[in-house]
Parts: sequence; C-alpha cells; structure tokens
Amino acid sequence: MTHVVTSACVGHKYQDCVAVCPVDAFRELDTYLVIDPDECIDCAACVSECPVEAIFADFDLPEEHEEWLERNEVESADAPLALGDSPVLA
Repeated sequence: MTHVVTSACVGHKYQDCVAVCPVDAFRELDTYLVIDPDECIDCAACVSECPVEAIFADFDLPEEHEEWLERNEVESADAPLALGDSPVLA
C-alpha cells in the first residue's frame, strides 16, 4: 500500500506534505509532486496537510485519478527528492 498524489497538485506544488513526511517519499517535478511508493510508509501524515486534497491512499483513490497511481510510481523513479524549499506555484 502507498499514497498517491493526484492531478489536484498540478500547478500548485504546495510543500506542506513534504514537511510532515517522516521519510523521503516525495519527489519534485516542474509543476507538481509525486510519491515514491518504495519510500512511502503509509503513515498518512501528508493527507490532512495537503491544502488542495490531492493525496489519497491507493485503496481509496477515486476512479478518475487511477492513472496517477502509475504516474507516481514511474515519475518518482527519476525525479529529484522534494526538500520542501521550492516556491509554491499558486
């Protein structure tokens, strides 16, 4: 089980979730964040911190966001670690 960042993050890239993550699970792309499923420990600390409600547990992922499960896995592989110090886009 893992958590997934969905399309609601695109264009925002808030860092609140990164700040509370006890492991280095978040990766940073140009306009959004993703979660590395190999690093996520499913603590769910990030879910309530996301101001745009973009993070879901994989088993609770709305159908319209199903593609984001694979996107997080694939895109996190080559993305740099999110350090929580990048500017918010919105």
